[in-house]
Amino acid sequence: MAGIAALARSAGHRVTGSDANAWPPMSTQLQALGIQVLEGYAPEHLVPAPDVVVVGNVITRGNAAIEYVLNEGLPYVSGPEWLATHVLQGRHVLAVAGTHGKTTTSSLLAWLLEDAGLKPGFLVGGVPANFGISARLGESPFFVIEADEYDTAFFDKRSKFVHYRPRTAILNNLEYDHADIFPDLAAIERQFHHLIRTVPGRGRLIVNGADPTLPRVLAQGCWSEVEEFDAAGGWSAELVGGQVRVAFKGEEQGRATMRMAGRHNRSNALAAVAAVVHAGVPVAQALDSLSRFRGVKRRLELLGEVRGVQVYDDFAHHPTAIGVTLAALREAMAASASGRILAVLEPRSNTMRLGGHSETLAQSLAAADEVYVYARPDLKWDAEAALATVGSRLHVHSTLETLQTDVVAAARPGDRVLVMSNGDFGGIHARLLAALGS
Repeated sequence: MAGIAALARSAGHRVTGSDANAWPPMSTQLQALGIQVLEGYAPEHLVPAPDVVVVGNVITRGNAAIEYVLNEGLPYVSGPEWLATHVLQGRHVLAVAGTHGKTTTSSLLAWLLEDAGLKPGFLVGGVPANFGISARLGESPFFVIEADEYDTAFFDKRSKFVHYRPRTAILNNLEYDHADIFPDLAAIERQFHHLIRTVPGRGRLIVNGADPTLPRVLAQGCWSEVEEFDAAGGWSAELVGGQVRVAFKGEEQGRATMRMAGRHNRSNALAAVAAVVHAGVPVAQALDSLSRFRGVKRRLELLGEVRGVQVYDDFAHHPTAIGVTLAALREAMAASASGRILAVLEPRSNTMRLGGHSETLAQSLAAADEVYVYARPDLKWDAEAALATVGSRLHVHSTLETLQTDVVAAARPGDRVLVMSNGDFGGIHARLLAALGS
């Protein structure tokens, strides 16, 4: 929603907004754009009446602001519908869908187009370091969008991405998530099928050939060109002497240097390269641009180092994402003679809090040397019991204060503290850095 606000501001509209909480990097981005963020959902925020109210999917019936909108008959629209009408219409939309990697892949895709001189518009769910903003209108027909499968609004229960109508669509992967709105994996597969229905025959699907679920989605119907990545019959990558060797149908296309570690990031890069090639960018240009991609805020982002202890921030909120993030950090540490990974986790997403991933979470933490879990008051499952197989490495805390104390006491020079949450985690990152310094 912060990105949509930024696009509306760039288009010349006066924009204000309401939120229960706002935290960096989005809050600082909005402030820099001169967009006023009002705390809480109060009817008085809608006086005088705006020309239109753009409604995010966090808003439900019973919310004081939306009840005022309905009672007063104010014009309202969902965020995705506003985008489709005012930003995406008539453009070559490149959409990135999947359970994992959407933000990184979207950011990569926007950068590869930018570095090729194409000046794309984009809307991603994070802040790419190469741009310093999460959204812009752009100066060309190309628009990159992170295509989320979550529902659109309280009055439109379709997935957001059915509004975007991409010409190039990346299907990164597909696992069960969003337990608060989807009863099972099959329900999410159906929504992905609806996305595929919107891609034109002359469009292209860039599909993860190693994903076991996506073939079931394609089997429901496909009318567009399909190219696979992470597949021998399509795009593939391997790490050779510190560089990424990229091939298409077994034939080497070139080599690239990447700042981001991890097999999942090489997979994200493959998908982005395949997509920009469909947009007309030469593969050699795309591979050269990879070396200048500087990552995304809150994606294995190094926030600081104090007394030899590095503190990282990552958005990981699903067992698979947690596992690959830990593996990427372990890969990046391969040249180090010593040092441990202290994983600090807040199970904060709706699915996590409801216990949708509690059975697979322990296994995803295998690469961590020590595991510190914040058992939030609203957690619907017993963290001690569910993560018992982690063994003596597990430290569960019911308060941020005791968690902070435990981590700081354990950390020693050479260690990496990896903080994982899809929220602000009570500012634990800054608190840890300050405590380590003192």
